[in-house]
Amino acid sequence: MIRKIEERDREDFLRLSAEFYASPVVLHDIPASRHEAVFDEFMRGSAYTDGVILEADGKTVGFGITAKTYSREAGGMVLWLEELYILPEYRSRGLGREFFAYAEGYARENGYARIRLEVEEDNVRAVSLYERLGYLPLEYKQMLKEKF
Repeated sequence: MIRKIEERDREDFLRLSAEFYASPVVLHDIPASRHEAVFDEFMRGSAYTDGVILEADGKTVGFGITAKTYSREAGGMVLWLEELYILPEYRSRGLGREFFAYAEGYARENGYARIRLEVEEDNVRAVSLYERLGYLPLEYKQMLKEKF
C-alpha cells in the first residue's frame, strides 16, 4: 500500500532515509539535517516536493519522494522521481511497480508533461525495472554547484 507521508512517520522515514543514503546504490551520503529538512518540507505541504510511505505486512517498508519543476524543454511541468527506497527483504514484491503507478497516475491527473528520474548505472535491478516500465535513457551529463 502507498499513502502520503504523515507526521507519525517521522522516525520510520528518518531511519529508512539514512539507510538509503548509506546503501551502495547512492554515490555519497548527506548530513542527517537534510533527512530532517525534507521531512519538515513534507509536513509544510510544500508545492515543490511530496513524500509517500510504502507499507506491507502492516509495517513501513519504504518511501518515495517526488519533486516538481517546470521544463521548457518538456513543454510543461515535470515530476521528478527523486528517491525510491524499499527494504531489501520487500523488494521484488511489486512495491516498486505500485509506486510508479501511483506517481504516473498523479502526473497524468495533474497534466504533467514528463516524468524524470536518475539512477546509478551500477544499480542494475532498478535500471531493469525502469526499462520494463518504459523509461528511456536521457543522454545528459548532469553538473551542479554548491556553496556559491
